[in-house]
Amino acid sequence: MDKKKDSERILAAVELAKKAHEGQLRKTGEPYIVHPLAVKKILEEWGMDEDTIIAGVLHDTVEDTSVTLDDIRNQFGESVAFLVDGVTKLSTARAGMRDIDTYLPETRNNFLRLMIALGDDIRVLIIKLADRLHNLRTLSALTPDKQRKIAKETLEVFAPLADRLNMGLLRVELADLAFKYVDPKRYEYLKDLIEKYNRSASKSLKKIEGEITEALKKEKIEFEISGRVKSVYSLHKKMAKHNQNINEIYDLTALRIIVDDVTTCYLVLGIIHSLYTPMAGRIKDYIAMPKHNGYQSIHTTVITSDKRVVEFQIRTKEMHEYAERGLAASFYYNEQKVTENYKKGKIEHLPMNLLWITELQMTAAALREGKKVDLDKLKLNLFADKIFVYTPKGDIVDLPKGSLPLDFAYRLHSEIGDHVVGVKINGKISNLNKPLENFDIVEILTSKNQTPKRSWLSKIFTPHARSKLMRRLNQEGESIVPPKKK
Repeated sequence: MDKKKDSERILAAVELAKKAHEGQLRKTGEPYIVHPLAVKKILEEWGMDEDTIIAGVLHDTVEDTSVTLDDIRNQFGESVAFLVDGVTKLSTARAGMRDIDTYLPETRNNFLRLMIALGDDIRVLIIKLADRLHNLRTLSALTPDKQRKIAKETLEVFAPLADRLNMGLLRVELADLAFKYVDPKRYEYLKDLIEKYNRSASKSLKKIEGEITEALKKEKIEFEISGRVKSVYSLHKKMAKHNQNINEIYDLTALRIIVDDVTTCYLVLGIIHSLYTPMAGRIKDYIAMPKHNGYQSIHTTVITSDKRVVEFQIRTKEMHEYAERGLAASFYYNEQKVTENYKKGKIEHLPMNLLWITELQMTAAALREGKKVDLDKLKLNLFADKIFVYTPKGDIVDLPKGSLPLDFAYRLHSEIGDHVVGVKINGKISNLNKPLENFDIVEILTSKNQTPKRSWLSKIFTPHARSKLMRRLNQEGESIVPPKKK
């Protein structure tokens, strides 16, 4: 992001925060104002809107100083007050949490309630992530017990959330900073392993980068090329899958090539394969089939003439921006900023891979109305593995693993779900009890004469579809009691 001059409102917020936090110190010994100013800088780097930046500056004032929500509302408006209130409630709820080491079910549910509350205005979540990032950067000032608690909490909840929001840079930094405190010996071992590998590979990578540069320039392709080093925590997780054998991990370092358009991505792939031998089964087309969080890129692993194994990542500038900043990038784009929904923390035309945010917001509304919510199902929906299925037109829809045809129908639209008479999976008539699988082509058959049935409750897996069906059944005059947990 280009550095922009702070507006009068932002400057006023900084002055208010300085006065409010005057005399307060952080555990590091620094003046407390250092923290809200650091959060401000992070939010600016993510390209967030003015209200979010102001709320970031003021996020601790109501909890820790004499400033009230009314003070903030009067000076900066309802939106900023709402955001500050959301972050304040989050901090208050977290203060009563139990020991993270045991991670009792009550603790998990508590966290889920926090995430639901954040979903009410997704900008609260973004402020909280910025707050958590700076706190992790200064975690060394706390006692070992608190360091471990905050670090485990980060690996359990905040790093996965950053991943679901496709905020790649944030996910990597959160996970690595936290892992350093959760398992310091393992962290140092893997860090040294990566550094040794990079030293031994640097000369060869420089040669390969030169060969690729020459080949792409010859084809008059506009491009950027750079190295990408695997993060410590990512290596830790990957080695667990490969019996701790680092020789089976081929993406310790990678060369990333960024071009102008999708067509050029595939052209570059062809050029790379003309220079080096591609490894069988190691070509991953995340452009045609994006990851569950919307990440897009082509990955290919090749063997060079000197028997070096190298991974290449090829993507467009837009894909790279989204891979680095995810949801924050979605907020940044101008078309969103002029809408009322944007001001309320809701992005219009939310990408399919971020529709789980809508589920959070729906669940928040249900809790406010005093309705019961199955938090276990919600957790499964937020953090479990995803499957990807196609509509007959080729649109990709992501769903939690275990989803059924009615879940797919209600994800498309409640009007489709309400009128289902059957389903075709991969061109063949199937039944509504059959779990969907990755890459299925699903065609929902409907009839205007069909109405939702009580028996469908046993043919639904996701909370989203269940709430849609129950709402419709209640409208039809049927009193529905949610099934008891098994």
